[in-house]
Amino acid sequence: MTIRWIPILAALTAALAPVPGTGAQSAGALPQDLEGVGVTERLDGPVPLDLPLVDEAGRPTTLGAHVRPDRPVVLVLAYYECPMLCTLVLDGLVETMRGIDWVPGGEFDVVTLSIDPDETPDLARRKRETYLAAYGRPEARAGWHFLTGPQASIRAIAQAVGFEYRYLPQQDEFAHPAVTFVLTPGGRVSRYLYGVKHEPRTFRLSLVEASEGRIGSTIDRILLTCYRYDAVTGRYTPVAMRILRIAAVLTVLLLGSVLATLWLREARQNRLV
Repeated sequence: MTIRWIPILAALTAALAPVPGTGAQSAGALPQDLEGVGVTERLDGPVPLDLPLVDEAGRPTTLGAHVRPDRPVVLVLAYYECPMLCTLVLDGLVETMRGIDWVPGGEFDVVTLSIDPDETPDLARRKRETYLAAYGRPEARAGWHFLTGPQASIRAIAQAVGFEYRYLPQQDEFAHPAVTFVLTPGGRVSRYLYGVKHEPRTFRLSLVEASEGRIGSTIDRILLTCYRYDAVTGRYTPVAMRILRIAAVLTVLLLGSVLATLWLREARQNRLV
């Protein structure tokens, strides 16, 4: 293994077993190259929506241009010439999205923003075509955007979501965590999804939660009531008391419906006598 890969593999190891909300890992536990690399959670924090960026067609844009008032946004901070970790994150996102029946541009949007200010819109366009082809749902073209931008804009957005990364000049690479952000329709941080692949149910419930019930079925909203997000496992886990309460309410409603039906039947028969 060459020295070139050591910080990248270390970043991947840290990303797969994170301790959310603690910021960068201690200097004694990780290589020096990873000092200052990590995540500081800023749940419900605003993300700047008006900073200048560039879309995959080379047109000026902003993050706000891709944040709709009626659906959440999945934000991925990566860079397009990353030799390993970003590819794993984006491949994992494709696999996760295949596991649900919602599509970018429909119930939610996806924005991938390069953290490398030297990357070009042409590179973003080619990366977009690669992942749209891998995803295999043509309708996603309207809802998955690959952006680039100046250093100041990138840094401000990264700081707003607590994404801490470093450029490693000797390797000409970036050390960064593996995390996907879910934003509300108003552009606030709703959920951090750590690692390179996510359980489809967790991904779907994160979108329902971020949308505050604007998307999803009645069953999704019931599940969201019965489950809570566990930051340690990175999944929604059942809450026993909530399930018992909902089961009790459903039982009372069902029993009431049965009794009402019997009462109406008996009343109808009495009128016929």
